Amino acid sequence: MGLGDFRFEIGTAAYQKLQRTQGFRWEKQDRIGRAPALQFTGPDLIAVELEGTIYTAFKGGLGQVLKMRELAAKGEPQDLVDGTGKVWGPYVILDVAETQSVFLADGRPRRIDFTVKLQEYGQDAGAA
Repeated sequence: MGLGDFRFEIGTAAYQKLQRTQGFRWEKQDRIGRAPALQFTGPDLIAVELEGTIYTAFKGGLGQVLKMRELAAKGEPQDLVDGTGKVWGPYVILDVAETQSVFLADGRPRRIDFTVKLQEYGQDAGAA
């Protein structure tokens, strides 16, 4: 999976879990003298959560979570593309979390578990 120029892969930040959720919007319409009704207003944006592990002795090293945060800090949507080449469209990074463990004598972690929360950016009608 790739988000912009960042790659989630074995040599960098491999994810073991991908959760994709999408809500559907129903707005309450008040009515006089009877219970409100719901009106379908359309699908909501898709959210994707990736959970994985970085072993810092491998190619990607300690800098992978920092690279995710730098990409998020740009404040720009990035194309999300899966391993089959399917383009999911523009997504933004909402949250990057990490848990460090298995420390070396100098305090560097040998293992970093991470979670990245992505949100579909949402395109205007007619956008390609």
